This record gives sequence, C-alpha cells and structure tokens, in this order.
Amino acid sequence: MAEEKPMASSMMSRPVGPRPPAAASLTAKEVFGILRRHILLIVFFTALGLGAGGGIWKLLQMRYPRYTAKTFIQVLPPTEKDPMTIGTVQLQKDILYGYRQSIANLIKQQSSLEDLLNRDNVKETRWFNRFSGDRRRAVNYLNKHFGAYAHRDSEFVEISMTCGAAKEAADIVNEMLNLFLATRGDTEQQEISKKLKGLEDQRLRVQSELDAANKGLDDIRAAYNLTDLELPVGRYFQHTITIRLNDLELQKNELDLAIKQLQADIGNLQELATGPITEQIEFQIERDPVMLNLAQQLAFLEAQLSGRLTKFGENHRDVRQARELIEETKKRREQRKDEIANQTRRANLENARDGLIVLQKRFEELEALRQEAEAQKKELDLARIQYEKRVKIRDERLAMLDSIKEQVEKFKIMYNDPETPKVLAVGLAPIPLEMVFTRQWWLWFPSGTMLGLLLGLALAFLVELANDLVRTPSDVARFLRIPLLGIIPDASEDSQISRRVELCHVVRQAPYSVTSESYRQCRANLKLSGPPESFKTLLVSSGMARDGKTSMAVNLATTFVATDKKVLLIDANFRQPNLHLLFPKAQTEGSAESFDFGLSSILMHQCTSSEAVRPSGIEGLDIIECGPLPANPAELLSNARMEELLAKQRTNYDYIIIDGPPVLLVSDAKVLAGLVDATLLVFNAAATSRGAAQRTIRELREVNARIVGCVLFAARSIKGGYFQEQFKSYRKYQKKARLAGSTA
Repeated sequence: MAEEKPMASSMMSRPVGPRPPAAASLTAKEVFGILRRHILLIVFFTALGLGAGGGIWKLLQMRYPRYTAKTFIQVLPPTEKDPMTIGTVQLQKDILYGYRQSIANLIKQQSSLEDLLNRDNVKETRWFNRFSGDRRRAVNYLNKHFGAYAHRDSEFVEISMTCGAAKEAADIVNEMLNLFLATRGDTEQQEISKKLKGLEDQRLRVQSELDAANKGLDDIRAAYNLTDLELPVGRYFQHTITIRLNDLELQKNELDLAIKQLQADIGNLQELATGPITEQIEFQIERDPVMLNLAQQLAFLEAQLSGRLTKFGENHRDVRQARELIEETKKRREQRKDEIANQTRRANLENARDGLIVLQKRFEELEALRQEAEAQKKELDLARIQYEKRVKIRDERLAMLDSIKEQVEKFKIMYNDPETPKVLAVGLAPIPLEMVFTRQWWLWFPSGTMLGLLLGLALAFLVELANDLVRTPSDVARFLRIPLLGIIPDASEDSQISRRVELCHVVRQAPYSVTSESYRQCRANLKLSGPPESFKTLLVSSGMARDGKTSMAVNLATTFVATDKKVLLIDANFRQPNLHLLFPKAQTEGSAESFDFGLSSILMHQCTSSEAVRPSGIEGLDIIECGPLPANPAELLSNARMEELLAKQRTNYDYIIIDGPPVLLVSDAKVLAGLVDATLLVFNAAATSRGAAQRTIRELREVNARIVGCVLFAARSIKGGYFQEQFKSYRKYQKKARLAGSTA
C-alpha cells in the first residue's frame, strides 16, 4: 500500500464536532457563487431586455406616433379682504397650490371633457371620428391622455393633450382653454351664490337655536327661583347656600368632637367615682372650712398631748384622754374627707351628663339644619348643571353665528370683487414638432435592460433554489446539522482516475489521486471524532441505493488497513450484495467447496464465524460475504447471533466495518444501527435530496442510533465554489512532492 501523503488543501478538512445551527438565509458568498454559476444566463437575459426595450421604443415610434401639445393658465390667488382693514391678505403656498389643484381638477372632470366633445372644432378632427361616435371611448381616452397639472412652485396650471396628429393635439388643447375661460366666471359666481344662500339658511337656524337657548336660561331661573346661577368670570365665588352648608358641616364636626370628648370625660368620671382621690379633689378638701377647723383642733390636741407626756408620763389618765381626742378628731377628719370627695365626684359626673344631653340635642338640631341645607345645595347643583348646559349651547351658537356672519361677509366681497377668482390664458398651444417617444429613448433602453437583468437574476435564483440536492458542505450545515467527516469528489473531477480504476478500489489503485486523499481525510476526521473504542464497529449506510456507501465502506477499510490496522468488512446488504463481486474468491485446483458461506449462514447456524471469514486479497483486510438471501433479513439481524458475532470479532480485529442496506428502503439498517458503536451516513451529491437526507437522519435517531457524521459522495466542483482551485492546488502539491522524491 502506498504511503499516505499529507494534503495541503483545506477542502477535506472539516470540523468533526457538532455544528451550530446555521441560518436559513443565503450568505453573501453563496449569493456570489450563484451569480457566477449562472452568469451567462443573466447576461443573456440582460442583453435580451436591452434589445427588447430598444425594439419596443422603435416600434412605437414607427407604428404609434404620439405628439403632446401644451399650454398654460395663470391662476391668480383668491384674495379675501377684511372690510375693516386696508391691505391685502398674503396666503400660504399650500393654500395657493390647493386652489390651483382645484382648477386643474375642474378642467379634468368628466363634465368638462364631455363639453369639450360637444365643440364643433373637436368633432371635425380625425381623432374624434376614430371613435365612430362612441363618446364613452372618447372620454376614456381623454382621461388617460388629456392632462391638467398644477405647478407647486409657480402660479400656472399646465394643460396638455397627446394624440397621433400634432395639429389636432394643439386644437383640442386650445378648445379646452377657451371653453374653461368662458365658463369659469359664471361658475364661480353661481358657486358663491349657493354658498351665500346656504350660509344665510344656516344663520337663521343658528339664530333660532340661540333664542331657544336664552329662553331656556330664563326658564331655569324662574323654575328654581334663583337669580345668581351664573358664576362670575375671573374670580372664585360661592353661593350663600354653599357657604351655609359648609358652616353647618363645620359646626357639626366641632360639636361631634365635643360630644365624643364629653363621653370620654364621663367614662373617666365614672372610673374616678370609685377610684382613689385625685389632686383636684384633694385641693377642694384642703380648702373646706370644716377640714381646716378639724386640722387646727388636731394640731392643738397634739401640742397638748406633747406637754402632758412631758409632765405626767406615758400612762397618765390625762395623756390617754388626749390621745383618744386626737383619734376621734382624725376619724372625723377622714369622714369629712370622704363626704367631700363623694359629693365632688357625683357633682362632676352629673354636670358632665347634663352637658352631654345638651350637646346631643344641639347636634340633632344642627343635623336637621344641615340636611335642609344639603337638599338646597343639591337643588342648586342641579340648577347649575342645567344652566351650564344651556349656557354652553348659547355660547356655541353665538360663536357659530359670529363665524357664519364673518364667512358671509367674505363671500360677499368675493362675489362683488371682479378679480376674485381670476384665471388668465398665457397663450394658445403651439403645434408640437417632436414625438413623445423620441424624447423618451433614455427611459426605454434602461428599463428594458433592468427588466432583463431582474428576469435573469430571478431565473438564476429560481434554478438554484429549485435544486434540493445536498450538494455542498453549506447544504449539510444548513439543512442536516450533523458533522461532515469528508467530501468524496466525483470521478470526473479527478484526472488521475482512469477508466481502469474501480471506484471501490480507488485508494489502492490510485493512491496519489485527490479521491484517494479524500478517503484518507475522512478516516482522519473519523478518528478525531472520538476515542477508538467509540466506533470500533462502524455501520456505513445511506438513504437510498446506489448512493456510494459500498465504495465508502471498501475504501475506508482500505485506508485503515494502510495504517497497519486489522479490519473486518461485512456485507450486510442481503438484497443487493456487492463484496463477493469486489473481492472474488480465488479458485484453487481440486477445490471441493460447494457452498459459499456468509453472514446469513452464520446467523442461521449453518456455519461458524471462522468458516465464513475469508481473506480479501489485501493484507490485513478480511471480509464476510452476504451469503444466501434469507426469507426474513430484519429478524435474522436482530437476533442474539448477530450480537455474538460482533462481540467475538471485536477481539480479533481493530475495526469492523459493515456495508449496510439503505435506511429508507428496508428496516435492516435500523436494526444494525442499534448493534454497532457508530453509524456513518453517505449522501450522494448528485442524487440525495435534502428531504431524503433529513428523513434518513430522523429515522436513525428514532431508534437511538449514534450518527458519528456523514460523507458527501460524488461532489462536483461548481462555479462560485472552491473545489476547482483546491483540486489544482493539490495536483501542484503532489507534483512537487513527486519531483522532490525522485530527486532524493
């Protein structure tokens, strides 16, 4: 096996990890690639559009000549003068432009066009006779080709007519000019008269409504017997009823607070009636005459006792009598103190209760007065609401009446002023000397070119977007979102592959080709996708048949063998086996074998695995053929015998590669995907659609198969891509490497 050569091109180097979700929109590079691939189509349609635009312009010039006659009407500004002031009113540009626009609309209205068709000079033209008396067609033609345009920045209205005869176009424009100037004055006066009549009727109606509003105000004053309903303007005012109600509310609140305070005082007095004597009562007790007299007697007796104790001693009869008198005086003092305290507390409690009764009666009287005042206030508010409504109506009618009077005066000025409004003819329309299409060549040629370019671009993108094949790595990233482990170019792209080289043996028969290097790059990316144990048993499958999975399996196995690995290649495609054709069995003389054992033979217990394994003719690569077609392939693959086969061969080989059936055609691939370590999908760039690829991935993921990545098979270089340049770079690199090797 030839030594594996490094590849300088980055075409085959792809990230092996999970790809982030790609945006669905096209990138600038992809758009540029589409334009490069379809540049001839775009140039063709652009040139076709240029020729079509010029041809249409020339054809219209020859077969349908068009002449446009023009003239102008000077529109003087409609001035509105105030009779009380001297001077002119300067109108804004927008007002003047709006007035000119109204003049242009009057010229273009259907009645004006029908009046124009009634003119004798118009009826005599060949243009009018062309319609054979069909006035509806003539009016439609005028709507399209007769114009009245108000200039925004000048005081002119442009009148134009386009038809096949130059003189007739000028005659029709001049007839419309004369017709409009003749009828303009009468029309304006009639319109002003109608407006004046309408304003007068409106004034009478508003005046009657104003009189009714004033009468309604008088009725409200009489109904509520109130004369001061209207609030004075410019200052704050309160009605006497409102002031009285507010005063009663204030008195009620103050009296309510006094009652609550007195009720609290009564509660306190009730507690004090049975409680200890307060300082206030103590003060009243000390001021009582009887208490003062008893206090003097007590002081005298205590002084007398002190003298007798000194003179007679403790047990003398006079001393005992003095002490008895002192005790009796103290008792009398205590009794008097209790009497005064009880009398004072009872008197305070009774006085507080009497005061509470008085305040409650006063509160009831104030509540009655407040309710009466509140009823009067509600009646006042209702009267004011009705009064304010009538006042509002009266003020509105007064304002309307003033506005109507002002408008009436303005319209009278406009009616009597001969210069309001006024239109002047600048001159008659001259006969045009040049056709319209001759001046518009600059429009037809670029328009045709642009339409052709847009059509070419649209067809280019339509052709590109209509192709739903998985052709490029960007398609894999955008639509499949699984790792891309390699890109195998189409055989026609590789000049080093001759007709004698079999695609399934391209790594062995053309080791220096771009295709061979692509398989080696796929092997390298597969190794980098995880530890070797994670894909020791590898299923190579595709969505449909003839997508290149067998070529991928055989060449991938060959690349592993080139790295001194021992590989077992198993053909599990019972319905379309290929390995027995790619690796024919060598016939020896005198061989008595009558059976070709294979995978089906092992699974049906017809032979052992060692009997079915045979050499392929390549050192390090053994194969197990498919064997006879069983009646139930899916059930046969799902039994324990297949698991035992893979488990046993894992110890004998470094890698086990299974060439499986298509996922979308039979269920065998799903069964095998659940038994192996990893599954490698092959998508044919010339045959696999995006939907089929997505469905293949989805069905394998539904059975929890581990998809290690995919390979894009038979990829072609396209304009806007990078395969061609990288193919050239690889060939130059290989050529230099060979020259260096031969020199060494």
